[in-house]
Amino acid sequence: MENKKTRDEILSAYMNHLLEKGLRPASVYAFCRDLEMEEAGFYKHFGSFEALEKAVFKAFFDQSMQLLAQNKEYHDFDAKNKVIAFYYTFFEVLKANRSYVLLALNDKKDKLKVLASLSELKKAFSEYIDGLEIETPKLPHDKIEKVKERSLRESAWAQLLFTLRFWIEDTSADFEKTDVFIEKSVNTAFALLDATTLNSVFDLGKFLYHEKIMSN
Repeated sequence: MENKKTRDEILSAYMNHLLEKGLRPASVYAFCRDLEMEEAGFYKHFGSFEALEKAVFKAFFDQSMQLLAQNKEYHDFDAKNKVIAFYYTFFEVLKANRSYVLLALNDKKDKLKVLASLSELKKAFSEYIDGLEIETPKLPHDKIEKVKERSLRESAWAQLLFTLRFWIEDTSADFEKTDVFIEKSVNTAFALLDATTLNSVFDLGKFLYHEKIMSN
């Protein structure tokens, strides 16, 4: 049984299995048997099903970055518009895989398991945010500056998680409300980085109140 599968083929087969069966394969052996491949072929790419699940969301990120790289206008955007473009692109990729995302992330009993499956995505997204070199007010001490940079990464990740939850619960046509939320929340985040204006905060607050997200 020498049927070799690529990393992407294994990812796709696993996603299909979960969507069709509603649960993980009984074992790596059973999964590989269905794919008519040796177990060694699986372990060449993934150490476990948990590692594979982390790789799925990292693959969604990679696909988004590949699409952005093909957009000539994206390279001329400032940091804020690059983040907005990333969000729109990332959630388009998620939309194409919504059934899997809902199945993978709607485990209300095990929140830690859900967060663990997003760990590779978090690492890649944090590196992406670092690479944007977002301008923030300078602070007078190096250690404080490092804390600020770490806080920026964590805040950006929290915002992505919040947007992901909003999208999961969004029932509007073509997820139009998520598009509105993305623009308002990113604009607010960047306004807070440099600013003194509360207009964006107020605008976002009105939108969230209208959607009653605070009560969910």
